Amino acid sequence: MLPKFDPEGGVAALAAVVRASDRLGRLLWAMPVLESPQVIFRETRVQTLLGVRDLVDKHGDIVLAVRIGATDLCGLFGLRRDRDLTIYDIAVVRDCIADIVNVCGRGGEHVVSGPVWEYFAQPERLFVSSLRVTPFEEADLVDDSADGARMRSRLVSADLDRLIREVVLDKANGLLGKTVIHPSHVPAVHALHVATHEEYTDAMTILADNVGGVRPSHYANKMNELRPHRTWAEGVLRRARAFGVLREGHTFVDVLAATGAL
Repeated sequence: MLPKFDPEGGVAALAAVVRASDRLGRLLWAMPVLESPQVIFRETRVQTLLGVRDLVDKHGDIVLAVRIGATDLCGLFGLRRDRDLTIYDIAVVRDCIADIVNVCGRGGEHVVSGPVWEYFAQPERLFVSSLRVTPFEEADLVDDSADGARMRSRLVSADLDRLIREVVLDKANGLLGKTVIHPSHVPAVHALHVATHEEYTDAMTILADNVGGVRPSHYANKMNELRPHRTWAEGVLRRARAFGVLREGHTFVDVLAATGAL
């Protein structure tokens, strides 16, 4: 982990990782953390991110991912997101995330990992949960004794519904993976990164051919454009190799139930 990563200090940090790998005789992976003032301040952001991307390009054999340190970025402005909000509700950090993905995550060449969710105990909340009831009611749970409604209630009580929403927004904005600070976070983050059967079949359809423009989805609910969706499809297959693929008709709720974590 390379905190406060920027182009100036990053050269020495990555060189140190290479030297340590040589000394130990085995490969060490590096994960730069983008959390410095130069990354988020508007007047230095673009130049800093271009420098970061150049370094990551040169050390692509050892850099697994670039992580966003949103807590430190918030701290630079005296901000802290409330448990009722996601990081995407904090405008100054949301804009910075967009630029990080734009520069460092374009084309799917490098993984940009999502920021930590810092809450794990639930006091009285201000807003009602946005976690829909239907997926839990309709889930074909592995354990017949499991009750989807009770699982949803436990997720809300444990404050994990907000985490779930943030992971969904992470994925929608091009982030992959998430730092966790509490064991209760792991099942939810993992479950939401498992590729759905729909995602996987669409990705396979897109990657099966490069001639022509559009292919119908196996699910008959969308068009799959071969060129615009190709990078997305490649990302789905990478995620599938790491997290697996759900059976048809199953959702992240089934993964949560199978873990026995709730």
